[in-house]
Amino acid sequence: MFHSRLASRRGTRVGFRRRTRREGAMTMVIEADKVATVHYTGTFPEGKVFDTSEGRDPLTFLVGHQQMVAGFEDEMLGAAVGEKREFTLTPERAYGERDDGAVQVVPREQFPEEMELEVGRTERVQTEQGPLQFSIAAITEESVTVDFNHPMAGKTLRFAVEVVDIRDAAPEELSHGHVHGPGGHHH
Repeated sequence: MFHSRLASRRGTRVGFRRRTRREGAMTMVIEADKVATVHYTGTFPEGKVFDTSEGRDPLTFLVGHQQMVAGFEDEMLGAAVGEKREFTLTPERAYGERDDGAVQVVPREQFPEEMELEVGRTERVQTEQGPLQFSIAAITEESVTVDFNHPMAGKTLRFAVEVVDIRDAAPEELSHGHVHGPGGHHH
């Protein structure tokens, strides 16, 4: 992505379409407002797999619409169909550092009696800002310690990714901010 001095002063990015030449034809690459479909494997630095599309449908996402961790998208920009990339994301480029302030002790009576409380269990709570996910970190007779950090916060993540398909996003997908159809959202 190139920057112009004028655009930098205004706080906007000016980009040129990236295309690669293959067999004399222009090839589409991953860039903003494209729908990208990828196979991936995510591992921790020591090699343990935390997520993969292996044996499943590939992952489809709308580029530049906050559907993916920004660092993942940044690493995939400019990739063409068939291209494979490997990269490592530090916490600040993935899910951020852990925030000790996001761990709270809540009186046990604030949880519904029928709710199964178990350390490590992930739950959702509805707030004025929408749904919020948390995990249960500890349980005592009087309280439940909940952790609102993303489960991957503070972790370095490695990815091996292969681009399966790239296409232009439909106007409706752009206005809704997500992919429709196979691998996407169904209304």
